[in-house]
Amino acid sequence: MHKNTLKRTRKVKVGHLVIGGSSPVSVQSMCTTDTSNLKATIDQIRRLEDAGCEIIRVAVPDMAAAKNLGRIKRAVSIPLVADIHFDWRLAVEAAGQGVDKIRINPGNIGGKDKVREVVKAAKSAGIPIRIGVNAGSLKALKATPNPRWKPRQWAEVMVKEALDEVRLLEALDFRQIVVSLKAADIERTVMANILFSEKSDIPLHLGVTEAGSFLSGAVKSSIGIGLLLARGIGDTIRVSLTEDPLMQVRAAYEILKALKLRQYGPDLISCPTCGRCQVNVEKIIKEIEERVYSDKVLLHRAEGKKIAVMGCVVNGPGEAREADFGVAGGKGKGIWLERGKQIKVIKESEWVNEIIRKIRSLK
Repeated sequence: MHKNTLKRTRKVKVGHLVIGGSSPVSVQSMCTTDTSNLKATIDQIRRLEDAGCEIIRVAVPDMAAAKNLGRIKRAVSIPLVADIHFDWRLAVEAAGQGVDKIRINPGNIGGKDKVREVVKAAKSAGIPIRIGVNAGSLKALKATPNPRWKPRQWAEVMVKEALDEVRLLEALDFRQIVVSLKAADIERTVMANILFSEKSDIPLHLGVTEAGSFLSGAVKSSIGIGLLLARGIGDTIRVSLTEDPLMQVRAAYEILKALKLRQYGPDLISCPTCGRCQVNVEKIIKEIEERVYSDKVLLHRAEGKKIAVMGCVVNGPGEAREADFGVAGGKGKGIWLERGKQIKVIKESEWVNEIIRKIRSLK
């Protein structure tokens, strides 16, 4: 795939980035810190910046958190999004504090008069609004608290509530809008985004909400987000995991890499191992990942490179033929390979350092 295969949506400026149009699919995350804790929040955002996060969102549960947003914004480099629920006044304060985008939930932000005040503040600040529709907080659930809707019905209700809010904003002459339609259920999420994409040119923020722990959540997110991106739908993504936000960023980029939409770090090729394996491939590959993904220089230099770590010499050299470089193992040693050519034999204990040295030598 290529970004040009994605649906062309309207451009929405978020700080120095653009969502939509022909822009690359951007990667977002959300802080897990208490926004009232200035140091913890800034420290976490800076770590996320180093990991490649391009847009960061923070929870704004009260006015104390809202009044911290200006200082957070001035201390970080990536666009800052204020996540607002229930109290429209927090959105107004966030806009005044200089955030780059406001997220509101139509299911709990309040009626037209309150939305009008949020739009007025966003217009004055020159920032966009994300309409974030969550299946668990739909307005329709107040009338039907335990619906037995089929996935299509869930999707239609989600899209209706999103479009109702879009019409309200556009009636106020406000068009800098991003929409998200998320559910913990993959089918509802995918169907809602497809239906919305058919009806609007507004850029879509993709995600499967409350996806779960790292393994299950990454699988669910990969399927849900991947199905949509493969159809040309989506402009920015956030992988929701019960996990360190750094892993959310990593998982998001792995999805984009797999679809050939973005490059991020190396493409590590490693075998699942079998009874022939006489080297610890799992330990080696984890150590390589830890060192590369925790070092901005290594991460940048390894970008787009295929690096192989294979567990035996039976199939290893052949399977690693397309790698830029790597190693195929034997008993306590391995063959060093570069573009399919066997260069030398190195001890198993030297594999990681040799790969790191090679990465550092890249331009």
